[in-house]
Amino acid sequence: MQPIWIVSILTAYFVSLLSIAYFTSRNAQTTTFFNADKQSPWYLVAFGMIGASLSGVTFISIPGAVLLRSFGYFQVVLGYIAGYLVIALVLMPLYYRLNLISIYTYLETRFGRYTYKTGASFFLLSRTIGTAFRLFLAVEALQIGLFGKWEFPFWLTTAISIALIWLYTFRGGIKTIVWTDTFQTSFLLLALFSAIGAIKQDLSWDFENLVTAISESPLSQIFFWNNFAENKYHFVKQFLAGMFIAIAMTGLDQDLMQKNLTCKNLREAQKNMFSFVVILVAVNFVFLVMGALLYLYAENKAITLPSQNGKILTDQVYPVLAFEHLGGVAGIAFLLGITAATYASSDSALASLTTSFCIDFLGLTKKSISEQKAQTTVRWVHLGFSVLLLAIVVIFEKLRSAYPQINIIGALFQAAGYTYGALLGLFAFGITTQRNLRDKLVPWVCVICPLLTFGIAQNSAQWFGYLFGDELILLNGLLNYAGLWVISVKK
Repeated sequence: MQPIWIVSILTAYFVSLLSIAYFTSRNAQTTTFFNADKQSPWYLVAFGMIGASLSGVTFISIPGAVLLRSFGYFQVVLGYIAGYLVIALVLMPLYYRLNLISIYTYLETRFGRYTYKTGASFFLLSRTIGTAFRLFLAVEALQIGLFGKWEFPFWLTTAISIALIWLYTFRGGIKTIVWTDTFQTSFLLLALFSAIGAIKQDLSWDFENLVTAISESPLSQIFFWNNFAENKYHFVKQFLAGMFIAIAMTGLDQDLMQKNLTCKNLREAQKNMFSFVVILVAVNFVFLVMGALLYLYAENKAITLPSQNGKILTDQVYPVLAFEHLGGVAGIAFLLGITAATYASSDSALASLTTSFCIDFLGLTKKSISEQKAQTTVRWVHLGFSVLLLAIVVIFEKLRSAYPQINIIGALFQAAGYTYGALLGLFAFGITTQRNLRDKLVPWVCVICPLLTFGIAQNSAQWFGYLFGDELILLNGLLNYAGLWVISVKK
């Protein structure tokens, strides 16, 4: 695919995003940036959240990881269902009852100022790292397909990507994002089915051949029941991991909850959540199918997959096959899909980081300042987080060069295990007990517990004969809960 075609397609894509931003951000106020004036249609939020939830990590890393864990990731997805039920039936009623903009203000109401700031700080840390992971994958793909051929340095490709996100979100905020994410999710799904169609056509398979090839391949194994203690892909571990990852990374995360809180009322927000879960489970399964097909296709065509030091670079398998082997249509669809997947998650993350910092740390909604000054503050904070993401992605690129075999989806869940555990413990303690906390001691508990989690995870195989996987977040949450109980007092 010629670079001029890629540039033309990306230009048309971003012109469309800017057009949506123009129409949705007219007459936007500061509160519009934060909550879209609570006028978002629930079905748009549900469809748009698919792109925001999947991101470039799902788009590239999950198909690639099929080589390492077969369809075992679907065990995590099944756990998501339980987690999203908790969000819809427990957390969302709480948020709507308190009429929250930032969900972390619940912690101030329930426990106090130090707990509130601690929760918001862990969100900023968690979401910044997670967004940087997602951006890194997209920029890496763009570097392979376009900018690398023009010898652009990696940091410049990253800067261009972030600048484009900033450009279409800085005025309308979450109101614009609800609409742009719907637009972008469509392209994500287009890329997914285009890749499957291209492989099916190139191998001259009909639908029956495709199903047979996948079902007979060892890559299609979903459930892992053997050796509970030492197998980190065991069903129970993966299911629990998926459940608590969903609760923490969606229900306790300002990013995705901010979209839900733009619905008109709780009933519509819950309809959005239930619809979203059904679509999310189906789409994740199709991504796993595509992952298996990528490796079967490479085997049938005797294609040498990207590798280093004898290990296949799984996160580069889909980009390389799409750009170099599956034909122009699949390549174009991949380019739009990875752009859509990453920007759909990164734009909302940037808006939620801005929202949390402005409300939780600057107290913008509590101050009596002019609308013009409020908007200026929001835009400077928005720009500041954009620059911070640029710096972190560039650091990730240096680390990836040193450790090329790292699978991003695994690294993301491991990072989430350490950073989201505090939020899981804080909200669980607030909802399930009537006890108060010694507010000033809360930050100490939330900092010490991830260190304890790390120490246990590193030595658990030797101490207990147990190997932790993605369920690390549950251990961290339990340690936080126990630590909060120690510093708690009767109401």
